[in-house]
Amino acid sequence: MAIIALKCPEIEVAVVDISAPRINAWNSDQLPIYEPGLDDVVKQCRGKNLFFSTEVEKHVCEADIVFVSVNTPTKTQGLGAGKAADLTYWESAARMIADVSKSSKIVVEKSTVPVKTAEAIERILSHNSKGINFQILSNPEFLAEGTAVEDLLKPDRVLIGGRETPEGNKAVKALKDVYAHWVPEDRILCANLWSAELSKLAANAFLAQRISSVNAMSALCEATGADVTEVSHAVGKDTRIGPKFLNASVGFGGSCFQKDILNLVYICECNGLPEVAHYWKQVIIMNDYQKNRFVNRVVSSMFNTVANKKIAILGFAFKKDTGDTRETPAIDVCNGLLGDKAQLSIYDPQVSEAQIQKDLSMQKFDWDHPAHLQPSGPIDLKQVSVVRDAYTATKDAHAVCILTEWDEFKNLDYQKIYDNMQKPAFIFDGRNVIDVAKVRKMGFIVYSIGKQLDEFLKDMPAVA
Repeated sequence: MAIIALKCPEIEVAVVDISAPRINAWNSDQLPIYEPGLDDVVKQCRGKNLFFSTEVEKHVCEADIVFVSVNTPTKTQGLGAGKAADLTYWESAARMIADVSKSSKIVVEKSTVPVKTAEAIERILSHNSKGINFQILSNPEFLAEGTAVEDLLKPDRVLIGGRETPEGNKAVKALKDVYAHWVPEDRILCANLWSAELSKLAANAFLAQRISSVNAMSALCEATGADVTEVSHAVGKDTRIGPKFLNASVGFGGSCFQKDILNLVYICECNGLPEVAHYWKQVIIMNDYQKNRFVNRVVSSMFNTVANKKIAILGFAFKKDTGDTRETPAIDVCNGLLGDKAQLSIYDPQVSEAQIQKDLSMQKFDWDHPAHLQPSGPIDLKQVSVVRDAYTATKDAHAVCILTEWDEFKNLDYQKIYDNMQKPAFIFDGRNVIDVAKVRKMGFIVYSIGKQLDEFLKDMPAVA
């Protein structure tokens, strides 16, 4: 919305939320999320044609176009539990739009939703419309956290899906005209509603599939002495494949990949396509395997126990250049180590202690509900300390686990870190950010995803 305000100064953009603390943060000097470049865009437009407000009904009533970006968490109980999207918040938003509207509106799906959601929303709006005309569009977001501003300024494509009727085509054109202020026309794609809804799920599934594919190869590389970095480089040189999303790691995270694949699996099952559902479920299974494999490698390498040993965790966000911890592999890795009674000292440059403690205490899928509906109360995991720099985290540690590829972790003084650690000193690099040969010469025992095993580790079992 901030980019629309920036590029369309004649359009008034109101971002509304029922959470007063969140809106207050958007109106402050300290935005509630970290995203490179976003601060400048918001401060440039805020108070001019970009406004943040808790007056939800007022602004919805006045709007010509309503973008709906509510949470669509995975259901935790009932039909489809563990896979299907929970559309409670979407339905609530649709009913509110119908109740407060006094003029025709275009309602745009921005949340990632299952195929045919627009049809359900149409029914809610039409049965409560009081004669008002609503047109539903699907306009899925394809940006990546950490590069979101650049992705929005120079998108690969903007996808708009609408009904193939005169009214639907008119609504599609209205939204297309907004994006045409800065996006070349050949990058604005128009499709039917169902294609647009499915395209978002498919895109995330394909990206996650690539990560799981290279992570599967990383296990084979370790077993055979191959180097996954060299393998992925060679594979990526094939122009049919390309190099993106071929970096082996401890696993993928973020708010969309797992949730969207589980949703895709459920849709396939509901449409009588069990083989297709099984195919996509395997992407999730491989991701879980990679996280478990990493924990097993840590424990087995450290003489089959990490009980009461200090382990430094460098990085908690699911990727660099964001403070987002949703579905970060660090949660499962940390919980795995805590299960073996490790003492964790965690450092991430953008994630707060409160967020880390909360993430390590929440049940699966709780994170995807609005903040005021998440479990609350004081949280203090006695085995976990959160510190303000990497050197404090690693002091007197038995091992270091690198779980986010922050640039600063490439440039740390690893000799200083080694000198202040317990011996033998281990590094488990879950992001392949360090110079393995260099730190081995310092005396570290090193495990790096998909790389040849350290001599010390070759006699150790891969599983504790």
